[in-house]
Amino acid sequence: MKPVRWGIISAGNIAGTFARDIKHAPNACAGAVAARRLDAAEAFAEEHGIDKAYQGYDALLRDADIDAVYVATPHTLHLPNSRDALRAGKAVLCEKPLVTSAAECRDLIGIALSSDAYLMEAMWTWFLPAIRRAKRWVDDGRIGALCQIRAELGFPKTYDSGSRLYNPSLAGGCLLDMGIYPIAIARLFSGRAPKIVHAAAREAPNGVEDDVAMLFDYGDCTASLACSFRCKLPNAIYLIGTDGHIVIPDGWSATECHLYGLENKVESFTDERRGSGFEFQITDVSDDLLNGRRQSRTVPHAASLAFQQDMDRVRASM
Repeated sequence: MKPVRWGIISAGNIAGTFARDIKHAPNACAGAVAARRLDAAEAFAEEHGIDKAYQGYDALLRDADIDAVYVATPHTLHLPNSRDALRAGKAVLCEKPLVTSAAECRDLIGIALSSDAYLMEAMWTWFLPAIRRAKRWVDDGRIGALCQIRAELGFPKTYDSGSRLYNPSLAGGCLLDMGIYPIAIARLFSGRAPKIVHAAAREAPNGVEDDVAMLFDYGDCTASLACSFRCKLPNAIYLIGTDGHIVIPDGWSATECHLYGLENKVESFTDERRGSGFEFQITDVSDDLLNGRRQSRTVPHAASLAFQQDMDRVRASM
């Protein structure tokens, strides 16, 4: 069976990670890249060994040799770029956050369904073997009843009102850029929407949030979550139950996880990845496409809508 032929929309840093890691996916290959500037696309193609480079995204979408596209543009462009790709008959893997609100998410899902085209948000952490092993431990009752989820992601980012991270016209702010990760972890392990959401935020000089603390109350358990452009957070995930706990030391690359009883370590897991971790997601999505699926079994449309609904509630509480 021929591999899925991927086109990459954008020639930025995260697109580079995708281009490097796709080489470790046995059922996928990179066939083209498109950027606003031809010189940027050509330099990216040369660096990553990609045959075709296009100026402008429409040219890539017209390429009959491309089966699927990876959208790696700034947040506010995810909706139009993904929409155009879906309507062109391409499968779409769009970088997180899929869009910038629950309303936009419903619109894009509707376009995917009406186009009978594959759409998935690139929540790559849900595919990491250590995250999956931790989920299995929780589901198997290895830590008893889940009581607390703790997850955060934060790195200091120099303030620049014109940068993508801080620019409000590009949906800047740490909630969409970083906060979606701990929110997705809370959703994965709780399996439901919180009953109550509390949030506190601080703002950069131009008013976008640059530090957010969140508390999700599910009734029988809680999730303490945070994201920040102001400081480096511990960036770990803790899953705490009545009979033990799980530690994922670097939750956002998640190469390992550790299971503890009430006193001692019981079990550890370390993956054997060859890339930086995107290859697991790329392999899974490509398998979906080769088998004719129109949604991911791991990150279905409903999961992406849930992330956006949770973030809408956080913004309302800030």
